[in-house]
Amino acid sequence: MEKLLSNDTITLRAIEPTDLDLLYRWENDTDLWTVTDTMAPFSRQMLWQYLQDYTGDIYENRQVRFVVTLTATGEAVGLLDLMNFDPLNNRAELGLYIAGEYRGKGYGRHALHLIEAYAAGHIGMKQLYVKILVDGEECLALFRNEGYREVGTLQAWVKRGTTYHDAILLQHLL
Repeated sequence: MEKLLSNDTITLRAIEPTDLDLLYRWENDTDLWTVTDTMAPFSRQMLWQYLQDYTGDIYENRQVRFVVTLTATGEAVGLLDLMNFDPLNNRAELGLYIAGEYRGKGYGRHALHLIEAYAAGHIGMKQLYVKILVDGEECLALFRNEGYREVGTLQAWVKRGTTYHDAILLQHLL
């Protein structure tokens, strides 16, 4: 049975203070830093303060964040963000992270379907977009297979060490 933020496989739930250890581990995964523009590790104190101040109000913060969990067990498998929300043009950038041990099981696809229905039906968004590095083949395949259209290449968009890399901009009209 599909609800607003849940189906038989995945549930998107609000981020909570009890997610501190999860955030600490995932936000400090240096393999993700080029994707998230992170420059330095996050301390537990910084993340705790973030969790204390987080309201979940997309109109106030221009962002809303969800923990991707397995519906059957409640086990956290990833994070999903709507960020850079533009209420005038009804669009937001989408960020999706599925932890390594949970990839390839369809959880990302389920999470996308839920967030798209939420964004369109509950918030009234017209479009979502993602920026994915050209070497992110698995991620690009997921979004392309789910109807996101490639609308451009952002040249030299992300710096890794001393080298710049292109990113693909994909858009999905809801």
